[in-house]
Amino acid sequence: MPESCPIWNLSDLYDGVDSTALKTDIAMCLKLSIELEQSWQGKLATSSSSQLVDVIAGYEAILEHLGKVQTHAQLLFAANTNDPAIAKHHQSIREVSAKVGASLLFVELELARMDEQRLIDLMKDSALTRFAPWLRRVRAMAPYQLSDEIEKMIAERSPTGSGAWVRLFDETTTAMRFDFEGSDVTEAEILDALSSKDAAKRKEAGQSLSTTLKAHQRLLSLVINTIAKDKQIEDGWRGFARPVSSRNLANDVDDNVVDALVKAVNDRNADLSHRYYALKAGWMGKKQLDWWDRNAPLPGDANRQYSWSEAKGIVVEAFERFDPEMSKIAMPFFDKNWIDAAPRAGKSSGAFSHPAVPSVHPYILMNFSGKSRDVMTLAHEMGHGIHQVLAANQGYLMSDTPLTLAETASVFAEMLAFRQLVDNESNANARRFLLAGKVEDMLNTVVRQIAFHNFETKLHDCRAKGELTAEEISDIWMETQHAALGPAIKTGDDYRSIWSYVPHFIHTPFYVYAYAFGDCLVNALWQKYQLAQANKTDARFIQNYKVLLKAGGTERYDGALKRFDLDPGKPAFWSLGLDMISSMIDELEGLA
Repeated sequence: MPESCPIWNLSDLYDGVDSTALKTDIAMCLKLSIELEQSWQGKLATSSSSQLVDVIAGYEAILEHLGKVQTHAQLLFAANTNDPAIAKHHQSIREVSAKVGASLLFVELELARMDEQRLIDLMKDSALTRFAPWLRRVRAMAPYQLSDEIEKMIAERSPTGSGAWVRLFDETTTAMRFDFEGSDVTEAEILDALSSKDAAKRKEAGQSLSTTLKAHQRLLSLVINTIAKDKQIEDGWRGFARPVSSRNLANDVDDNVVDALVKAVNDRNADLSHRYYALKAGWMGKKQLDWWDRNAPLPGDANRQYSWSEAKGIVVEAFERFDPEMSKIAMPFFDKNWIDAAPRAGKSSGAFSHPAVPSVHPYILMNFSGKSRDVMTLAHEMGHGIHQVLAANQGYLMSDTPLTLAETASVFAEMLAFRQLVDNESNANARRFLLAGKVEDMLNTVVRQIAFHNFETKLHDCRAKGELTAEEISDIWMETQHAALGPAIKTGDDYRSIWSYVPHFIHTPFYVYAYAFGDCLVNALWQKYQLAQANKTDARFIQNYKVLLKAGGTERYDGALKRFDLDPGKPAFWSLGLDMISSMIDELEGLA
């Protein structure tokens, strides 16, 4: 780590697990949820519009207080999963949340099955109309609802059902230590070493990652088998036709649109990832790259290290050049310690921006080691943070953005930071390295995430026929990843266990396509932005872009994109995004 990195201050949530305010909020959530249930359960179908407004407002207020409690516990745990006291607190909050959620279940269940014409009549009240986007999404779940008793049982048992297996996965993987250069390192450190400029280090890191994950295959295979079976059972009871369908409904996107995205990417593998990795192998003097060399720096690349201050400066300046309001929103994250960037044992690997609740502010977690990719990660998560701040005015129920649009601001922010890095670089060769790095990031975001989606799809389909052994899971992994990576990447037996470190497969099945959705969407948006700059209409584009972000969960992806004259229902939309990646590879081939 090149310099001291920030560690977040969670006092804007609570002062600690023994905080009086925390205990007060927990007690209040339990009390108010029971009171709401006792007062209104079974009565929403015949209530007036003003009564419905009061119920929904009360429901939202309880959820916001509960969300604050949950956020504090989740962030404490993410920052230190090895602390038994924090793990115990995290689990206790999960159990409180399940209890509150069970009491409040009736609200969405009764709203979902309310008579359509009666609701239309009630919606003439402007106070109720404000909740229309949220009500539409709630009512979309109606065909898949179960009886109140079963829904309540599912909610109450969630901490000891799939939630317990998620916790087991988290605690197991964060406790893993990887043998590297004579010492034991964390998962974040071993993954970082895979992009080292030292070939021997990359090989050692890859083999250590593989060996350690393989040693845990029995447990990790049991976890993913259980998660998949649990999902299959619930999906079956609810009547979802396919494993991905429940995620699509939650994302407010149609199955056929996701299918079109997946097909478009799979059809372009040869033009995108296969072509680029063959090009990279040639640059590195090989016919094939070992899988641990996939993200290796290119020959001659100085693999420049960035200090935290430099990374901050690049990201803030990139936002400032696009729109001063964005940089203004970003600054408190740095100035008030809303970011935890210091790698350390027990801390979750990867990165995220947690939206917390509208009445507080988001928090960002990442593991900064000074690479250009870390600068991109900072921009990515800051994009999420800005999006979450701008959407907060929609309130707790409608500020949350569906995954189809959730990656828009993050990927767009990455592109802004990338352009800033390129514009700051005067050396032509260094600019080529930056371009290659961006192509690799886009392939990781689009092709690799769709390959992950293909893995999940086949795994869940096969799991429906019976439990899968670790070898069978690894066979699916090898088949789907080889199809995506192509012949220029060597994936031998030591690649078979690599599926088991990907947390999305456990935390949120079928989440991963959202990254590709967001990247292709942003590629299309970026081309619109460049056209607007050329036509000197960029101010209008920026205004429309901020309207999109401020909308939060009040707009569907298709409606949100209409103001940019983009239609994701058409194949040409996905081609537009993929063509941008292809053209960058064309440029690299010309430079080579």
